[in-house]
Formats: sequence, structure tokens, C-alpha cells
Amino acid sequence: MQLRQSHLVLDACCILNFCASRHLILILKAISAQVVVTAVVKEKELLTLQRLETEENEGATQFETAISQGLILVVDFESEVEEETFVNYAFELGDDGESATCAIAFHRDCAIATDDKKAVSFFKKEAPHLQILSTLEIIKSWSDQSNLSSDQLRSVLTDVRRRGRYAPHKNHPLLDWWENLMQ
Repeated sequence: MQLRQSHLVLDACCILNFCASRHLILILKAISAQVVVTAVVKEKELLTLQRLETEENEGATQFETAISQGLILVVDFESEVEEETFVNYAFELGDDGESATCAIAFHRDCAIATDDKKAVSFFKKEAPHLQILSTLEIIKSWSDQSNLSSDQLRSVLTDVRRRGRYAPHKNHPLLDWWENLMQ
């Protein structure tokens, strides 16, 4: 996975999936850009992570550790223009997290990572010059860099499917890769 932008803004769905994998920190370290999360996503995401069915809120702990280690930079709107774009995107997308992610990525020329089909479609129209990645693209890149065995990768993807409640959509470019590993 070759990133064209210097920063990658993660949407909430990707954070949840990486936390569900139990390897958030390792996945983030394999990304060749500064990873960014909007304050809107952080505020809402921590609530979701704390509700994951784990004894020690492992997902929330991983997320906070990633922030304290500088692997995730939390950013907020820096201008009225960014805030206006957020409001307009929220009207179109109906989701604050995705709207904040898209608005900041748009104004700061950042790549975006999301699995939301509506957000991907919208963002391709709004900012076709910016790169859009998915959970699977990032996990595949990390697994290739880390030389994970098929069994290790299957375990990671099983956690993402079970704990993160994620499955790629029928047109996802890595669907065959997922299905072959999950057999």
C-alpha cells in the first residue's frame, strides 16, 4: 500500500476494526504516514470502544496508548471553513464522525480510511484527488510487512469479523483475499 498523502485520517469504523484485531499499535506502526483522528471521532469512538465486550476495555486502552505514543494525532477543526464543510457533509452523510473525517481530510489534503460505502462514494465525488483506503487494505499491507502466517492472519481477520462485526462488501477489491483466508 503506497500512500500518496503525508497524513491518513482514520474514520471510526477503521479504528474499531483495528482495535477488534487486537493489534492496533502494530497496524498503526506499519502505516507510512501520520495517522490522524478527528476530535469528533475520538469523543464518540471511545464510548463505542468501552462498550466492546472485553474484561479490561482492551480497545479503549489500545486507542489511548496509540494517542499517548504519538501514533495517532487527534485534531479538531482549525477554521470556520472546515466547520462549515463538516456541517454540509453531515447533512449529506448523516454521520458526524465520517463528516468530520472527510472535512478535515479535504481541507488538509489527507488520505482517508473508511469502510462506509456512502462516505467512500461521497468522498470520491468531493475529492477525487485524495486517496481512500479501507480496513482490509491497511491490514493486508501490515500483514505483508510483518510476514504473518496464514494462520496468524486468519486469527486477526476472525477477530475483526467477530469482535468488530466487519465483513467486506460484495464489491470490495480484496473480497477474494478475505474469503480465501477465511476458509
